[in-house]
Amino acid sequence: MATPPDGRRLDPPSSFVEQANVTDESIYEEFERNWPDCWERAAELLEWEEEYEEVLDGSDAPFYEWFRDGKLNASYNCVDRHVEAGRKNHAAIRWEGKLGETHTTTYQDLYRRVNELAATLRELGVDRDDVVTIYLPMIPELPIAMLACARIGAPHSVVFAGFSADALATRMKSADSEYLITCDGYYRRGDAFNQKSKVDNALLDLDASVTTVVVNRLGEALDCVLGDRQYDYRKLIRSQAGATVEPVTRDAEDMLFIMYTSGTTGQPKGVTHSTGGYLAYAAWTTQAVLDVKPEDTYWCSADIGWITGHSYIVYGPLALGTTSVMYEGTPDYPDRSRLWEIVERNAVDVFYTAPTAIRAFMKWGQEYPDQHDLSSLRLLGTVGEPINPRAWKWYYDHIGDEECPIVDTWWQTETGGMMVTTLPGVGTMKPGTAGPPLPGISANVVDTDGNEAEPGESGYLTVDKPWPGMLRTLYRNDERYRSEYWEPFSDPASDEWVYFSGDGARIDDDGYITVLGRVDDVLNVSGHRLGTMEIESAIVGVEGVAEAAVVGGQRGDGETAVYAYVSTEHGYEGDEELRERIVAGVEDTIGPIARPEQVVFTPELPKTRSGKIMRRLLEDIANEEELGDTSALRNPEVVGEIEAVDRER
Repeated sequence: MATPPDGRRLDPPSSFVEQANVTDESIYEEFERNWPDCWERAAELLEWEEEYEEVLDGSDAPFYEWFRDGKLNASYNCVDRHVEAGRKNHAAIRWEGKLGETHTTTYQDLYRRVNELAATLRELGVDRDDVVTIYLPMIPELPIAMLACARIGAPHSVVFAGFSADALATRMKSADSEYLITCDGYYRRGDAFNQKSKVDNALLDLDASVTTVVVNRLGEALDCVLGDRQYDYRKLIRSQAGATVEPVTRDAEDMLFIMYTSGTTGQPKGVTHSTGGYLAYAAWTTQAVLDVKPEDTYWCSADIGWITGHSYIVYGPLALGTTSVMYEGTPDYPDRSRLWEIVERNAVDVFYTAPTAIRAFMKWGQEYPDQHDLSSLRLLGTVGEPINPRAWKWYYDHIGDEECPIVDTWWQTETGGMMVTTLPGVGTMKPGTAGPPLPGISANVVDTDGNEAEPGESGYLTVDKPWPGMLRTLYRNDERYRSEYWEPFSDPASDEWVYFSGDGARIDDDGYITVLGRVDDVLNVSGHRLGTMEIESAIVGVEGVAEAAVVGGQRGDGETAVYAYVSTEHGYEGDEELRERIVAGVEDTIGPIARPEQVVFTPELPKTRSGKIMRRLLEDIANEEELGDTSALRNPEVVGEIEAVDRER
């Protein structure tokens, strides 16, 4: 099946539909007709100690409760029941280390290691409802720690390992967390980095004494000295060898974890997710959207330090009893074939990655995936940001060989799981458009007054019905939860509550939603508010462009102008001809008002370790201002290169 050049709809191959988990298109009508009881389908994927009395309790909206009075344990659902079902020798986690190490953890292994760590945490004094902070890189001890916390009823707060000491301290203070699981260090592009020093600096900023467990990741590569109330992970585990811990019964509404996300005020928000609703929704979306089956080898390339890793590396796949691949490294180390070598060696069935990575693959060239047998792939997915049609088609052609459906998923830390995308065994695909809301999800695009936007018009993406995976509140800040997420488009007097996502979008005549990016990621150009994502998508749509970032630059007259920083695909030069095509492409797609005043070509864009482009630094460069903090960058050396190029423009 050839890829259409104009972005029209693509049907999934019949061979995929024949084996898909969800194939009946009437599921949308069924969920609408039976809402909210339709979500029993998600709850049925779990094992409950006590059945719930009610699917949804909305009596205290927007503080909704799902599966009220149901009792369960997340660790039991992700580990024990698969062992009890005779699948103890089935691989749970296949780990690929930064230096080429590989390790397979079976469900029996996972059961043993989770129990031993749960017993260790109990011995150290961790009780139910104590928040345990986990500050680990992508090593098996990270999901093991999450599941051990869930086993004893202690909510976990995973902090991305690349964050600074200040960021760690801020999150531990906010959560009143007095327990920390971390490591001596980790590898970045083959070099050892000292994680323990960051931990020690963070602990100096905390008032309470913290009990710290330290995993030895680097071995003899780093001399790690343990201080007061700091313990060696391996010694503790050895002392609990063979121990078992009965899973603590949790109410469906008990908190499973806190996930801190950026806030507009600069203070991170502690998004809380429940045990029952979140786990059911993660499992259902993994099965329905990612088409994951227990016999699959599934790989989500995200970091568990973000919500994508929580939902679609740990809880969703393990609740279904599948094999989840975990990768510690980066896509281009030790070479640019690394990811495809992993896909080939593990015979990965489903691959879920970010558009940022896909654009990098495009830039490097198709020769790298062409070196490997990717025929095991059945389904591809994207997550994290909108994907433009050219990147979508490259992914479809060169990774999926035009045989793998692509699910372009929109969701957030706050939603807990996917909200807008096609069901791969049901819906057709439109390159660059996420798709319709999932069954049971009432997502809409509205104008500033809250009225539904006309097809093709830009507006705000909202959700006017609750869903099981939704956040329950912000940790110890109910008022901020209500004011930021529910009040902008709600009418409390009529008890009509609408969730405000903070994202801009537009919807077409078929009900397919295209996400345009954060509504606060806008430039005010001559009185017109222009979304940076929309301009960037137009630029990346130009042949030869791999990635683009748009910021506002101040002209001499005080007006804001569009500055575009662009990296080219492999084999293309950043010359005047390409610059002219970029400007023309933006004018044709959006209009002359969005015309970039400056187009700066750069080998790379500055990115955080999670792969997000750090536009703030580009804005500082464009306006010749002092650069802010660059500690979160994974490629800090590129900043000087961009400054040098920028000075020459």
